[in-house]
Amino acid sequence: MRHQPIRWRGGGVLILWALNERACRFGELRRLVPGVTEKVLASHLRELEVDGIVHREAYDEVPPHVEYSLTSLGFSLNEALAPLGAWGREHILGNVEDAHHAPH
Repeated sequence: MRHQPIRWRGGGVLILWALNERACRFGELRRLVPGVTEKVLASHLRELEVDGIVHREAYDEVPPHVEYSLTSLGFSLNEALAPLGAWGREHILGNVEDAHHAPH
């Protein structure tokens, strides 16, 4: 594992949460992580793979088929991040929903 921290800009945590559900192809991840560019997504996936958090499986097919999935380390990282997700749903998303339902 590297000693430099992973840069979490551009949806790094969202990538982990998307992969927690199932293995995904690059295009699927791009749709699941709002606002991330292809360049940033590719960079994050490479970093996560180097760190042993994401596994990249390349299938020898035409057209080429690559899937990304979490390793056991990635699943354990998601478990550690679960309280952060719960906090965000309550305090950030909850406030957004409250604002939508507030009288104008």
